[in-house]
Amino acid sequence: MKVAFIGLGVMGYPMAGHLKKAGHHVCVYNRNKEKAIAWQQEFDGDIAATPALAAEGCDIVFSCVGNDDDVRQVALGEEGIFAGLPKGSIFVDHTTASAELAIELAATADKNEQYFLDAPVSGGQAGAINGILTVMVGGDEAVFEKAEPVMAAFARFSQLMGKVGSGQLAKMVNQICFVNTVQGLAEGLNFAQKAGLDTTKLLETIGKGAAGSWQMDNRGNTMCAREFDFGFAVDWVRKDLAIAFDAAEKLGADLTVTKQLDGYYQEIQESGGNRWDTSSLISRFKR
Repeated sequence: MKVAFIGLGVMGYPMAGHLKKAGHHVCVYNRNKEKAIAWQQEFDGDIAATPALAAEGCDIVFSCVGNDDDVRQVALGEEGIFAGLPKGSIFVDHTTASAELAIELAATADKNEQYFLDAPVSGGQAGAINGILTVMVGGDEAVFEKAEPVMAAFARFSQLMGKVGSGQLAKMVNQICFVNTVQGLAEGLNFAQKAGLDTTKLLETIGKGAAGSWQMDNRGNTMCAREFDFGFAVDWVRKDLAIAFDAAEKLGADLTVTKQLDGYYQEIQESGGNRWDTSSLISRFKR
């Protein structure tokens, strides 16, 4: 297919690369043109000067940018994705954003006789690089069925969660669950180090039992070593949690413990660790 990818950050850059490796004709747009040129040199795709130009003639346009405002900036207006996207084509937004934004963009697509899917991803920078992301999708089933085989270039699993906005709501649940998992792991590993246990043997052992998790397998040893340079930054998780807190207030859902963990991440930001990855919760404990 002819596709475009808008946003070449730590996630979008490798995701667009996987699309090119899968044999699709790929055109990219990035606000920092030097990043787009670097991508072109690595993957031999095309570069566009605006999102609208990137979207021209495309079957599907993917985006992965920072937040709601960033999505609006690349999607709307005379130079936005919708301005260039042909009728009958699909806009898939992989940004972690609000469900309200997804509904807004779906309405714009419908008015233009285009299609829209909200499709936030999980798996972090490593998942994007290795092409094994998990995608949570909101939208029409027939549209999802057309997009899913293309997303398979960078995703090992995609699931249609329901109507537009459902993908974003599912991602909020993902973020709530994983930060709570990280805190439990941080407390457990701090306890183990205080007790003088061999944490390498410990992680190998308890990882095979009920305590096992992706976080334990992929971040346990690095947490013990106080290494926090593995992609998804504290700044970004706090952005995601703010979206979840806003939705929870509207739904009447209790996120008391998650709000406490958000406060811990705020402490890490204020101490200069805003670009550390999310496993840095353990840094709050003295060795």
